Amino acid sequence: MWNPGFPYIRSGSALLRGYHRTFCIYSDRYRGTPEQPGLVLGLNRGGACRGIAYLVAKQKIKHVLNGLWTREMSRRTYRPRLVRVELASERAQALTFVADPAHPAYAGGLAQEEIAAMISRGVGARGANIDYLINTLSHLEELGVRDPGLRRIHAAVRKLQARDE
Repeated sequence: MWNPGFPYIRSGSALLRGYHRTFCIYSDRYRGTPEQPGLVLGLNRGGACRGIAYLVAKQKIKHVLNGLWTREMSRRTYRPRLVRVELASERAQALTFVADPAHPAYAGGLAQEEIAAMISRGVGARGANIDYLINTLSHLEELGVRDPGLRRIHAAVRKLQARDE
């Protein structure tokens, strides 16, 4: 959310019904290693999720889609979906990437304690897994979005880190 990696005309808060945000993808490159995987967020079926929708200029769509495909679909961890989102004053169709429960990197169903332990230990090419969680929480708060599930995970990670110090 904080770095979409593509040019856009504008962004805004969006509500996606039918999916929720959760740590459900093993990361053995960006936020962990094969020996010590971290976790990244994905969308899973059920619930609702507030996030950001981006409007891309028509002449940039092909370029943006190519970049998104390279980044999000290289391991086929996600399934691309066109979904309906609710914006401030309208409804729109948006492209999103939903976690694929059949993929070997799918980590759905982990207990909060397992998630917290993996996040507290995970470090990969893009840094510490805890930084990913903190950045996500920070940007959600900038949008006025409170995510109690992510806050509970953050508290559990802090508790583990305090215990280990």
